[in-house]
Amino acid sequence: MDQLGPGVTADDLVPRPADVVVFDLGNVLIQWDPVPAIAAVVGRQRAAAFVADPDFDFAAWNHANDAGRTLDEAEQTALASHPHYAEEVLAYRQHFGASLVGEIEGTVAILQELAAAQVPLFALTNWSADLFPVAVERFEFLELFEDIIVSGEEGVAKPDPEIFEVLEERVRHRAGLDDCIFIDDSPANVLAAAQTGLDAIHFTGPDHLREDLIARGMPLRHLP
Repeated sequence: MDQLGPGVTADDLVPRPADVVVFDLGNVLIQWDPVPAIAAVVGRQRAAAFVADPDFDFAAWNHANDAGRTLDEAEQTALASHPHYAEEVLAYRQHFGASLVGEIEGTVAILQELAAAQVPLFALTNWSADLFPVAVERFEFLELFEDIIVSGEEGVAKPDPEIFEVLEERVRHRAGLDDCIFIDDSPANVLAAAQTGLDAIHFTGPDHLREDLIARGMPLRHLP
């Protein structure tokens, strides 16, 4: 058993009930994979190679879009630096809907149970402002959130601490509440959230998330 730090008791490790639950969206509620979108034009093998190419660095390119860069600018930059990837770059926006593989049913069920229990729900997502309307049109459960903070609209993305300041302001403005549980699949985002004082949960799957939320006093069903 791990030893507790000086002056820390077991009671200190029990999370207190929160006022608000904040969900990340991509790969928490919505399964996202850029490969199918790009594969719609160039085939799966080329799409996978493009996404994995460290010289292009798709993750960094996509993160800049999530942080507020427009897709017009993003495509122009990519085409200038990597013209041989023109088809791949343009395919991502053209077929973005295919990257939204589907909802993660177990997490959506948790969201719906919390909504039915009138728990205030917010979302904080790293997402391009140009592409987020595709998700809004497709996934009805997004209507359960009182507010969705979209990084591309704010011009700053997780794990930058500034995005958590935006979250705090929006929660206080919309709900008048303070204590938040924050759920994200990225360890870096979870660490950043915890450093700002949020009760941050690393999402590894719906079943574990349900257990974590029940342990925090959230009104969820115990599954067999």
